[in-house]
Amino acid sequence: MAPKSDSAEAIVLNFVNEQNRPLNSQNVADSLQKFNLKKAAVQKALDNLADNGRISFKEYGKQRIYIARQDQFDIPNNEELNHMKEQNAKLQQQLDAQKKAISEVEAEIKALQSNLTLEHIREREAKLRIEVEEMENKLGKLRGGVTLVRPEERKVVEEMYSEKLSQWRRRRRMFKDIWDAITENSPKDPKEFKEEIGIEYDEDVGVSLQSFSDLLQHGKKRQRQH
Repeated sequence: MAPKSDSAEAIVLNFVNEQNRPLNSQNVADSLQKFNLKKAAVQKALDNLADNGRISFKEYGKQRIYIARQDQFDIPNNEELNHMKEQNAKLQQQLDAQKKAISEVEAEIKALQSNLTLEHIREREAKLRIEVEEMENKLGKLRGGVTLVRPEERKVVEEMYSEKLSQWRRRRRMFKDIWDAITENSPKDPKEFKEEIGIEYDEDVGVSLQSFSDLLQHGKKRQRQH
């Protein structure tokens, strides 16, 4: 007689048949916790099912390993297996196509979410209009010859700039004196020695003291013209 559908034996039998793989009582008890079945009840159900021939078992020492009876399953022949493989391949292709479609939809949703709303566009437009107006006003003052930097501020910057140029010149002279003293009696080629110890001249890094000096003089000349 088949066990009642809601009995422990029915639940255990259904699980063993669904899994169709070797199981011990602990495996079954762990998996059936959602049914509030204690391990003792699971063990009893497994033993009863095995003794009644509803499931198969093998004994390994003191432990029993349970498995569904294989004679209850229809075993497909080679032709059926090949057909199942073909169906599986088709289903896999359909699954891949669905995954691709889902990815495309998700990408489209993400792109739409990243777009600005009409309200945000209007706010951005208003902000840009203010910025443009401010820049046009500034440009108009420059074209009209209005001085945007106060003379005292300009003087401070020029003095600081001039001081840095002076320091640059002093350091260049100091380096030249030291370098000449080192390389004067050295058997090594100065160029090779320079590359060996990693020294870089101004021109090696694309800077020129003269160009910075000219910039300062050009600024002073323009200031006098105005």
